[in-house]
Amino acid sequence: MTEFFPPAIAFEGTIFEFNRISLVRWIAVIALVALFWAVASRARLVPGRAQSVAEIGLDFVRVNIAEEVLGKQHARPYVPMLTTMFFAIFFLNVTGIVPGLNIPSNSVVAVPLLLAAAAFVAFVWAGIKAHGVVGYLRTSLFPSGVPWPLYVILTPIEIISTFILRPLTLTVRLMANMLAGHLLLVTFFMLTNYLFFEAAGAVKAVGLLTFGAAFAFTVFELFISALQAYIFTLLTAVYINLSQEAH
Repeated sequence: MTEFFPPAIAFEGTIFEFNRISLVRWIAVIALVALFWAVASRARLVPGRAQSVAEIGLDFVRVNIAEEVLGKQHARPYVPMLTTMFFAIFFLNVTGIVPGLNIPSNSVVAVPLLLAAAAFVAFVWAGIKAHGVVGYLRTSLFPSGVPWPLYVILTPIEIISTFILRPLTLTVRLMANMLAGHLLLVTFFMLTNYLFFEAAGAVKAVGLLTFGAAFAFTVFELFISALQAYIFTLLTAVYINLSQEAH
């Protein structure tokens, strides 16, 4: 667990404290920006392989998330944010299986919480833009078709569900999945190391099984990195859509 709380590299004890996880985050962000910058600067009418892969990724977010959930008419203003969110989360997740980095940036609460805050601002703004402040609060907290005495129970539930649980569950889901995945990989690789170099006799052979499991979970963690990016972005689009629609 100490890997999630590394010593400071610079600015110790201040709000600008910089540690190993901060460094990994910067590496992930720089790699993401550099990759898309390189592809965009060499964009051609007939795309090459790198451009094709980038366009497939961009189209996936635009079509399969934004337009699928929000509809073509309402999706366009939110495509840049959802695209940035998807690729940022994926790159920050996948650092957990990159040799030399070996820590998922989203396994510590700060960035997942920041991303959830961005999603919160986006869906609240979408609701206000669609209905106005009073209209949004009315449609969110006082659903139509409900006998007014039930609002005493229903409205507090809607407040907690809409304005607290949505960003909270976005944060915890992303962080917990990446935290659990990292601990799983560490467990199997440490066990493999022990069996290969410290265990006695035939027990060493069991290390082949744990190494195979570690490799399999590494591939699985790549899938989970993409899946969590998809789920977070999809739920953000769903919340935006719910805010735009009246109950």
